[in-house]
Amino acid sequence: MTKEVYRSANGKTVDMGALRLQNEKVRAVGNMRVNARGDEIDDNNNIIRKKSEQVKGQYQKQTNQPRPNSKDENQT
Repeated sequence: MTKEVYRSANGKTVDMGALRLQNEKVRAVGNMRVNARGDEIDDNNNIIRKKSEQVKGQYQKQTNQPRPNSKDENQT
């Protein structure tokens, strides 16, 4: 249970955390073709790439850069 329980102007309580979890696989509003979790989806709302895979790919792209070797710099 989340602590994100709010009271509306009409006096009703709204649990925003439960609402977010309930709708996390629904297409997000916008033109990015993602669901509410951030997964890439196609036109039929099928997941193409999960958000965790996207993050892993970005991390691999950043960490696999060749680093200059200190021995090569001292020889020039």
